[in-house]
Amino acid sequence: MAPPRSARRPPAERVRARLAEAAGPELAAAMPRGYQRLGRVLVLRLPDAFRPYFPLLGAAWQETLRVATVLVRTGPIAGDRRTPTVERIAGGPTETEVLEHGVRWRFDAARIMFAAGNRTERRRAGALVRPDERVVDLFAGIGYFSIPAALPGRARAVVAVDHNPLAIRYLTENAARNGVAERVVPVLGDNRTVDLAPASADRLFLGYLPSARPWIPRALALARPGAWIHVHSIEDARGAEARAVAATEAAVRAAGGSLRAPPRGRAVKPYGPGRTHVVVDARVDGPGARPGTMPGR
Repeated sequence: MAPPRSARRPPAERVRARLAEAAGPELAAAMPRGYQRLGRVLVLRLPDAFRPYFPLLGAAWQETLRVATVLVRTGPIAGDRRTPTVERIAGGPTETEVLEHGVRWRFDAARIMFAAGNRTERRRAGALVRPDERVVDLFAGIGYFSIPAALPGRARAVVAVDHNPLAIRYLTENAARNGVAERVVPVLGDNRTVDLAPASADRLFLGYLPSARPWIPRALALARPGAWIHVHSIEDARGAEARAVAATEAAVRAAGGSLRAPPRGRAVKPYGPGRTHVVVDARVDGPGARPGTMPGR
């Protein structure tokens, strides 16, 4: 009879024991415990000292967690398309599906970034949106905020812009998979130049790091009077929220906009040593914008 689940060793300890048999207890003791599970794909961070044991570790994690594929992060998130730098050490397929707060996300974990630390913010996006709102997501990716805006948020229409064809492909599939394809309009192109209706949005998501503040003028041009904008940035951890709020206020005023109330800052997650990912919620009026309509199908 198998021991109760509570009596079993944690997954990392079982893998560590396998490594100790092959490499000795000293290296095994230094093995990082953390991992990110993305459906049937597991993502690890392993120092290069473990490279000779990548095949062993990949097979051990694959068996312990019963995942199809194991990836190791070997570098930073690369370029404007935020592409993971990974190496496959076990398995084959890297396309996976994640169920999160009632939303199904399909994507290629080797080619598309999916930050588990943003799960609360993705959920919050759906809670913020009100039925019948018209939403613009200027950095849509695979639908991180667009799908929650349309599904639990029940937005009337969501224009989802991204310049990565692969992300747009998955966004289109995810909208259909979640039953909101008729209300999500994928737009492939540069969000600074694609044709979007001015003064048409009740809410805009600016989910770009390290800072989406340079896109505030574009957002103000698309915003209806009293629209909400959600502006993401990376800040020094000490005073991160206050610093992001002040910078957002200054950027709105510099672009000719105004604020209906003091913006609110919120820490999303730690972002490396001494840094914090922050989002600022601001209700704004653009410079002379007039209400318009959003594109539909």
